[in-house]
Amino acid sequence: MLDIALYVCSYKNMRWNNLSATGPPGALPLALPEAVVRTFDTPGFAGMTFYEIHAKSIISRVPSASSMPFQWTINPYRGCSHACVYCFARNTHTYLDLDSGDDFDRKVVVKVNAAALLRRELASASWSGDHIAMGTNVDCYQRAEGRYGLMRGILRELVERANPFSILTKGTLITRDLDLIQRGAAVSRVGISFSVGFVNEDLWRSVEPGTPSPRRRLDAVRRFSDAGIPVSVLMAPILPGLSDSDASIEATVAAIAAAGAVNVTPLALHLRPGAREWYSAWLARHHPELVDRYRELYGKGSYLSKAYQRELTARVRTVARRHGLNRPRLTEHRQLDPAPPAGERPDRAEQLTLL
Repeated sequence: MLDIALYVCSYKNMRWNNLSATGPPGALPLALPEAVVRTFDTPGFAGMTFYEIHAKSIISRVPSASSMPFQWTINPYRGCSHACVYCFARNTHTYLDLDSGDDFDRKVVVKVNAAALLRRELASASWSGDHIAMGTNVDCYQRAEGRYGLMRGILRELVERANPFSILTKGTLITRDLDLIQRGAAVSRVGISFSVGFVNEDLWRSVEPGTPSPRRRLDAVRRFSDAGIPVSVLMAPILPGLSDSDASIEATVAAIAAAGAVNVTPLALHLRPGAREWYSAWLARHHPELVDRYRELYGKGSYLSKAYQRELTARVRTVARRHGLNRPRLTEHRQLDPAPPAGERPDRAEQLTLL
């Protein structure tokens, strides 16, 4: 869908209010059509660079061989200021000749024509009105959304066409669009999910430094619940040795239930290439006592053993039942990249389609 090989780049120098477009801080990582490189003066965007592009398409199809529970996705951004050290999407930045570490956190591609593209694609005779999942690669409500407002335009188009959709996010900015989501829920099937893996604020500050706090996310869950929009919580990722204790699970599930979520689905940390190296470096800096344990748990692979995952899921489900939550089930969203057989990796065509 997004043919990144065909892009040709140009740069423009301009100033709009408190943002400035700059020349390239070195060679642009990949040829992009009419790309505008921007930096913002506001403290929240310090050290960040935004590459504004006009994409060729916005609805991406998930390959039929994938085990994803959805067929279509929209990803208006690439790269993510949430800076979660474990983010499975980090390796996708290397397709742009950017690195999966600091570049992923600080260099964000913005598809500025997302809403216009979506209007055209939804109106196409070939579009059958299938469910579209958002937040499936990087967070569509990351901090940049407050500046660019792409999701509000996207939601308007989906609601206008009564097209079913779902959103997975760690971003509380989604509450800005509660009115549009309510309108969408009145005319079609809508699913809203938040990701809250733990409620320990010291751990949050260390491992998810660019996200709203878990408590703020749960406040957003409550806002949606009070507005009559059912919300699911993906309790992910659960971090071995850091958030997988009985006490952590109890505190997290209790907070999720108190916020009014309808169900919770646990997911243990997986470490695919890109994320594995970045997370391992973080672990060595902040929790060197766990390095040997992680080597034992993961070996040379990306996933914890099935036995560990089953035991973890059972513990979460037991606590969830005690707090009155429904039996956890998969919602429209699962964290992309579910565990494949050991050693198996998606091919490049699938990786690109998920961008």
